[in-house]
Parts: sequence; structure tokens; C-alpha cells
Amino acid sequence: MMATTAPTPKIASLTTTVPTEAEAQGLARGLVEARLAACVQVEAGMQSHYRWKGTLQAEPEVRLTIKTVPAARARVEDFIGRYHPYEVPQLLWQEQEASPAYAEWVRKEVEAAVSAPPAEPPPAT
Repeated sequence: MMATTAPTPKIASLTTTVPTEAEAQGLARGLVEARLAACVQVEAGMQSHYRWKGTLQAEPEVRLTIKTVPAARARVEDFIGRYHPYEVPQLLWQEQEASPAYAEWVRKEVEAAVSAPPAEPPPAT
């Protein structure tokens, strides 16, 4: 008889960047308050080089690493789409193996938002 091993728990990690620390703090706080992320790490002090609309750019940026569960992906992307300051935000997803205890903590922090029906936008006034 073969011994079966439990699958390694997975979390989802999303990396995005914004131009200022204030914007990063606002997104981080909003994602955690909405229970779409268990944790958001904010790293300031980056410099990004890229081409935008035909012009080379070099701008300071702040990186956010958002820890959530794979089932929350659509809701996190919707939140980012509403509140991110960039026209085309960087959204880099990874599914990562995690320790059982950490994966369980992440799952518990976001499960209410994942299992709830999608929030309706407020009515136009």
C-alpha cells in the first residue's frame, strides 16, 4: 500500500507597482480592509525604466506584494482596476507553495471575501 502525502498548500502572490508610497499604502490598506489580501508588503525605493507611448521613461516606483488565495484573483483584479493609479497596471501573479500554517492563515483572512457574493457598485447619484 502506497502512503499518500497531502498536497502542499498554495497561496497566490500578486506584484504591482505604483508611483508613490502614499498610493501604495492606500492600496495595501484597502486590500486588507476588504479582506482580499491577508498581507501586503510595501517596498519603496525602486527605479523603473520602460518605454511608454513611444518615449523612454525612468521613474521612481513602490512595489506591492499582495498575499491572497488563488480563488480571490478576479476580485483582487477588480479592486486593482478600480483603485490603481496607472492606465495599465503591472499585475504579475504567482501561485506559491507555503507552509501549512501560513497558507491556513492566508485562507482564513480572505475566505469571507471569496465566499461572499460580488459587491454591487454604489448607485449613481
